[in-house]
Amino acid sequence: MSYILKITQHGYVAHMYWGKRIRIPRLSRSLQFFDRGFSPNPDPSDRAFSLDTLPQEYPAYGNTDFRTPAYQVQLENGSTISDLRYKTHRIYKGKPKLEGLPATYVEHENEAETLEIVLEDSVIGLRAMLLYTVYEKWNVITRSVRLENHGSEHIKLLRALSMNVDFSDDQFDFLHLYGAHCRERYIERKPLFVGTQSVESRRGASSHQQNPFIALLRKNADEDHGEVYAFNLVYSGNFLAQVEVDQFHTARVSLGINPFDFTWLLEPGESFQTPEVVMVYSDEGLNGMSQTFHELYRTRLARGVFRDRERPILINNWEATYFDFDEEKILTIAKTASELGIELFVLDDGWFGKRDDDKRSLGDWFVDKRKLPNGLEGLAKRVNETGMQFGLWVEPEMVSVDSELYRKHPDWCLHVPNRPRSEGRNQLVLDYSRKEVCDYMIQVLSDVLASAPISYVKWDMNRHMTEIGSATLPPERQRETAHRYMLGLYRVMDEITSRFPHILFESCSGGGGRFDPGMLYYMPQTWTSDNTDAVSRLKIQYGTSLVYPISSIGAHVSAVPNHQVHRITSLEMRGHVAMSGNFGYELDVTKLLEKEKEEIKNQVEFYKEIRHLVQFGTFYRMLSPFEGNEAAWMVVSKDQSEAFVAYFRVLAEANAPLSLIRLKGLNPKKQYEIMGTGEVYGGDELMYVGLNVPERHGDFVSVIWRLRSVD
Repeated sequence: MSYILKITQHGYVAHMYWGKRIRIPRLSRSLQFFDRGFSPNPDPSDRAFSLDTLPQEYPAYGNTDFRTPAYQVQLENGSTISDLRYKTHRIYKGKPKLEGLPATYVEHENEAETLEIVLEDSVIGLRAMLLYTVYEKWNVITRSVRLENHGSEHIKLLRALSMNVDFSDDQFDFLHLYGAHCRERYIERKPLFVGTQSVESRRGASSHQQNPFIALLRKNADEDHGEVYAFNLVYSGNFLAQVEVDQFHTARVSLGINPFDFTWLLEPGESFQTPEVVMVYSDEGLNGMSQTFHELYRTRLARGVFRDRERPILINNWEATYFDFDEEKILTIAKTASELGIELFVLDDGWFGKRDDDKRSLGDWFVDKRKLPNGLEGLAKRVNETGMQFGLWVEPEMVSVDSELYRKHPDWCLHVPNRPRSEGRNQLVLDYSRKEVCDYMIQVLSDVLASAPISYVKWDMNRHMTEIGSATLPPERQRETAHRYMLGLYRVMDEITSRFPHILFESCSGGGGRFDPGMLYYMPQTWTSDNTDAVSRLKIQYGTSLVYPISSIGAHVSAVPNHQVHRITSLEMRGHVAMSGNFGYELDVTKLLEKEKEEIKNQVEFYKEIRHLVQFGTFYRMLSPFEGNEAAWMVVSKDQSEAFVAYFRVLAEANAPLSLIRLKGLNPKKQYEIMGTGEVYGGDELMYVGLNVPERHGDFVSVIWRLRSVD
């Protein structure tokens, strides 16, 4: 791809082009200026030039551009006018780290080049450093901005977005991922209209309701064809992503920290770093876009030893026991699971304080000896003796009102003086904008994780922010609280994951309420949804796959009737859906029939054979559950020698048409054997002619195939 900028004669950074690679750019479509009525002129002697019509890289508001600005400041005299113009730039190999924030990275400086453009408002001493990094092997540009106060007065940031792109037209569809708790990342696509269309979170988290991702698709773009421009914010808090179509049918895209209820005071000499936006261009439709995101995030966003290591098959006791368990019950589940080939036992909520329900003890991170008389160490060692690893659930960002921690430090939660403290799930949010709170949690978590042979942690967060205020910030900085919380959280996560590199961390927020790139930087996988129903998961996992790698998608088999939607589906289908991610179980295996245990044993054995494919292969979507009664996807190894294919049908239909799926991503010159049948077909035939779906009866059915190339 090519991304082309120009410095105008007035010193503004203009956007010229972003799209398919231009071999020798000569700016065949140069900037054109006309005297437009009601578009004023910053230079009165040039009535043709107006910022209202200039495509810009980082626009302001108030000096002739009436569109949504990328940033806005307020000065000590109350005015909000600023005027950033080009000062200098430099280009260098590699990619800088962002202070206190997660971001994509490089392992070798030759993997990417970075452009820094410095803009300056000489009147007030404000500088903006626009950072652009271009990766060598992917159609990716990452962008962020550092705002610096080089003046002598205080500057208050009212708005500090991470990027802006002004497209020359509006002939796009707008795509985003929306949802709710237990119904995350559904796909919506609709044409752009004149005016502003946006998605955002004001919940203190990236949220179940919206994901910090949007894409513009050309009208002819589909899964495999056409141009897609995608934007994803590497941030886990409040965000705004919007597209404004103006009077001249140009489209302005901007993305960053939500300006709603946000300000940041920059004293002289201080700076503010915005989060990173990952911008992906694809001329091969949504699949091309997804594969770029997947490869980048799996290899240059996720970190640590588990980035490239196969993830264990786990069993979690939550839906098996909820809070009602003791050591013997846990060990019985673990022993049975071990006999089925499962590799990791995860102890969920209820092991600490007096946590017999969700009304108490969050924050009291010491073992409940009534349930676990031998402590975590004793339990973990006994689990290890069954041949399984041991994992643990924590929720370190929350505190129960009925807890020792809250009674000792009632001001350690987010709150506003003289106002009631709203609760969610009977809990409050700890104030991670405070250093002492973060320090305390780092120490407490470190003590817990060092107390036993723990190899996995599920990090949960089960409510969004209300009464967002901090007892330690002055009045003029109260609206910094939500972002300071995220900086504190990232600091805690960075410290804990660095201290315990041997532990696999999985993030969770009521399931998928914080499934974003910011989390993946610290924890390479996320619990995708609290809804484990196989049919619901078709849409949830399909929508998630638009942006996030399969290696980040936690997927479990649970009991039926399902605890969220009360649907009954076959163990076979539940297994096939969960195999399409990081595989695990969340049920009481001790209550299963022998034939069910045997089926689980077979599922586990099969997944171990395809695990490397699912977690590290190239993913292709074939049939969308958002468009019909069927879903299908597949994963192909990097060398195209293996493939795993999954097909699902939701409801049976009388006298239904025959189903056919055309595979993707195979080598057309290779021959492939369908394992278990002995049938051999050419890759070209499987992709161009297709594969018959065998007859299945009843609702909620699935079929899987495993392919291997043969000489």
